[in-house]
Amino acid sequence: MSRNEHPNPQFQRRSYMCLNGAWDFAKCLYTSDVEFTQKIEVPFCPESVLSGIGDRDYITDCVYSRTVDVTAEDMRGRLVLHFGAVDYIATVYVNGRRVTEHVGGYTAFEADITPYVFKGQNRITVAVHDDVRENIPSGKQSKKPDSHGCFYTRSTGIWQTVWLERTPVNYIKSIKFYPQSDYKTVRVELLTEGCGMASIGVFLNGKRVGEARGEVEYRHTFDIELSEIALWSVGEGNLYDVTATFGEDEVQSYFGFRIATYQGRKFMLNGKSVFQRLVLDQGYYADGIYTAKDAAQFAHDIALSKALGFNGARLHQKVFEQRFLYECDKAGYLVWCEFPSWGMKCDDIKALGVFVSQWSEVVEQYFNHPSIITWCPLNEAWSDLDNAKLVRDVRFVEAAYNVTKSLDPTRPCVDASGGYHGRYTDIFDFHNYHSGAETVSYIEDIKNTDTLTMDTVYAPDSAQEQILYDCGLPLNASEYGGMLFAKSDDDGWGYRSVASEELFLAEYLQMTTAYLDCEKISGFCYTQLYDVEQEQNGLYSYARDKKFSDDAMRRIAECNTRVAAIEK
Repeated sequence: MSRNEHPNPQFQRRSYMCLNGAWDFAKCLYTSDVEFTQKIEVPFCPESVLSGIGDRDYITDCVYSRTVDVTAEDMRGRLVLHFGAVDYIATVYVNGRRVTEHVGGYTAFEADITPYVFKGQNRITVAVHDDVRENIPSGKQSKKPDSHGCFYTRSTGIWQTVWLERTPVNYIKSIKFYPQSDYKTVRVELLTEGCGMASIGVFLNGKRVGEARGEVEYRHTFDIELSEIALWSVGEGNLYDVTATFGEDEVQSYFGFRIATYQGRKFMLNGKSVFQRLVLDQGYYADGIYTAKDAAQFAHDIALSKALGFNGARLHQKVFEQRFLYECDKAGYLVWCEFPSWGMKCDDIKALGVFVSQWSEVVEQYFNHPSIITWCPLNEAWSDLDNAKLVRDVRFVEAAYNVTKSLDPTRPCVDASGGYHGRYTDIFDFHNYHSGAETVSYIEDIKNTDTLTMDTVYAPDSAQEQILYDCGLPLNASEYGGMLFAKSDDDGWGYRSVASEELFLAEYLQMTTAYLDCEKISGFCYTQLYDVEQEQNGLYSYARDKKFSDDAMRRIAECNTRVAAIEK
């Protein structure tokens, strides 16, 4: 079982050489004479069944190794080793020599290994340290020995594709796309190593619809007028293919032409009001934990969501694979991209450096995805508010927002999802796991007032407590529902339980209708699309099977797709 597809369709070269498959593995600290006792199937984490190991104990340190054959052609320019993601600290050795170290479990990194290899068999070794009990971003990975509540099996080490590629000495480092508000021009920013002539071709359904050519001295911006405009919109994943060349280097990429913003309380996609009908997706798989067995699983999960009338997902406490976002892009599927901020102590300003370095990589690497309509750097950064000994440092939350907007001013950003905000956010979102009747009452309060008096990450009763909520910010119910519905003999967890399908359906319709009928609310996100381990509040099972009758699923979809008051 291997994942051989290219991991990032937004930045592909023909020289792609996949290194997934069998690697030597040892559960230990790295030494020069590690004794490898097991084989592991990369890119599946050792806790998973698909890895061939299935060890769910704490794996704080482990080592991977394999050989690769290097040819003379491989060494003609640059030979680059890529990792899609390794959780958490990865130190890479080639033929026993230390090449690079990367900190952060959710973003890609690379190293030019040309100086370290020779013609013939070469050994790549990766030493990993990962302890979720430390002050590190770890999302929903359980700090306890076993899964519990809304915390699940840990995912250690390599969990995304490993690959090699060749490039010339002068090469394309990155490409960014900025659709312009005239709806006919795309601005393309090219970053290169070296100087030379570059050309960019833009294609729609195989037809050339735009091009540019010019000298690049490390960085250059091209404004390309397109002869045909096909907007990226909900359910219409229109994508432009792009071929970029620089000297001898060539990269294949794509973009979607869309502009996402807010106008008052309305979310606007290409100037049209769109209600965000989102569902919480946590990106877990029973056999692969963090990693799907194949890329087809991504399209399947999106199809399950769309079948219930959702037009997108909040990708929760995990940075999903680039291939997943590619499927979202193709499907016209809206997403919130969220950092796995749980595990960090957001009250401690010392953790800010760790957060900024890793979140910056996320925003830079995922910038081009048209499906991403909201950045969410933090989630529920409000634990221990009642602890009088804990002096919260709101600068952490405010810095998270400001860093995000400085990296990407083109998208909305919610500073800390969950109803506890700092002074700066583009969206006031809230989480509500109350009953249908309580939700209706809460929504009535929203309808009848312009002030929401929820706590902030500042001290309660401070002067800033209501500063956000008097200014007409967009409102979003970014978590609700969470209802456990399972067989009586299941030992499941949910925010609250319902005893029958009839009661579940009545509650779902009551809550969802209340949000849709409130003209001040721009979107909702139901918790959740599928069960994850013991958390059994999904609309599908962990195996992605239906949990409700066809009639109930139909009624859920009909409710979700009703025209929202804010769209009228």
